[in-house]
Amino acid sequence: MIDSRRGFIKKSSALALGLTALPTFLSAGEMAAAHDTVNMAVIGCNGMGWSNLRSHLQMDNVRCIALCDVDDSVLARRKEDYKKFRDNSITTYKDYRKLLENKDIDAVVIGTPDHWHCKMMVDALEAGKHVYVEKPLANSVEECYLMEKAAIKYNKQVVQVGQWQRSGTHYGKAIDIVRSGQLGNIRLVKVWAYQGWMKPVAVKPDGAAPKGVDYSMWLGPARKRAFNPNRFHFNFRWYWDYAGGLMTDWGVHEIDIALYAMQASAPKSVMASGGKLAYPDDASETPDTLQAVFEYDNFNMLWEHATGIDNGNYGRTEGIAFIGNNGTLVLNRGGFEVIVEDERVDGQRKPLMDEIPAEKTQGSYLDLHTNNFIAAIQKNDPTAANCPPSTGSVAAINAHMGNVAYKTGRKVYWNSENRNFGSDTEANALIGAQYHNGWKIPKV
Repeated sequence: MIDSRRGFIKKSSALALGLTALPTFLSAGEMAAAHDTVNMAVIGCNGMGWSNLRSHLQMDNVRCIALCDVDDSVLARRKEDYKKFRDNSITTYKDYRKLLENKDIDAVVIGTPDHWHCKMMVDALEAGKHVYVEKPLANSVEECYLMEKAAIKYNKQVVQVGQWQRSGTHYGKAIDIVRSGQLGNIRLVKVWAYQGWMKPVAVKPDGAAPKGVDYSMWLGPARKRAFNPNRFHFNFRWYWDYAGGLMTDWGVHEIDIALYAMQASAPKSVMASGGKLAYPDDASETPDTLQAVFEYDNFNMLWEHATGIDNGNYGRTEGIAFIGNNGTLVLNRGGFEVIVEDERVDGQRKPLMDEIPAEKTQGSYLDLHTNNFIAAIQKNDPTAANCPPSTGSVAAINAHMGNVAYKTGRKVYWNSENRNFGSDTEANALIGAQYHNGWKIPKV
């Protein structure tokens, strides 16, 4: 358990990230000096769950005491991997509900497929745990709102959504520039993810689940289907039962920064077009090519993604471009630059704004994000988290709206007051969560 709850964390003097301060970054020595140990557990240890834990373990006052995964081989491997970081004993579970009964656990990392995020987060909060939940926040609009509600109800626990770009220093500076007005009237924001590494998912037959895998538990509330290796582990992202494809997988990162900088939340309308245009015969379900146009007050946002291609907008594989009358700020994980517009005056080209030096990434923003989570726990201050569900939900909900527009094949109109698509019954049917196999959507 946490030995004390003293507010030893000092506020960072770093640049404020919009309305939320950049994370307080503590050295390992500073963390150790506090004599507070946060006992963590990981639910879903194969991919980002493990990456998130490794980031947390760079802080000396964090240790992991429990691992949970439906795959025995993953549990065995991660238990051995953990020995490289700490020498304490560790308990393993295959049912996350048993893990949550462990009173010694202070915080959990949820690194499961998207369709589990809502149920596990709510259950963890009910059990009194702090939660670091992977993005996207949930696999449906309904669940996103439910998770917001749960974070408000269980307001003594810290919840951090894994949209770690929110903790990046150069993202914070870029947001300040966007909000400063220097770019002039921003009427279009482009967000994109071109993923050249993504090749066709080969068709494979259904079969028996691997030995040591609790496939029923893996499915959980998802529709019951025969086991197929393409739907298991990493590739779950490309199947609607468990996730939303690149629109939600990458989209939440970029849309989060775009809308936060523009101080916008809900669109007035969304339309989308795309499909399996690169690999029409591969095994995935979600579109490998997609464009979605989101209409907000005073600006539009254009999302686009493509697999098998790296040469995206402005020569970047992923990013965000804030296109203003005076200049365009192009931002991605490598840094940002401002492209200045000019006009001809008396035969001379005159820039419409001052030059702004380019900025590059400095350090690991995932580490800043996990550090911010632990700092908020140590301070007993859930509001100190850089990306709680109240903000993480904005990007996830907008991304899901893009998929709704794609699935309906037409422009859909959002009613912010009622949190639905008005009288559009087909679109509204895609808002809700679908729970199967005896699992029930959480009640908050």
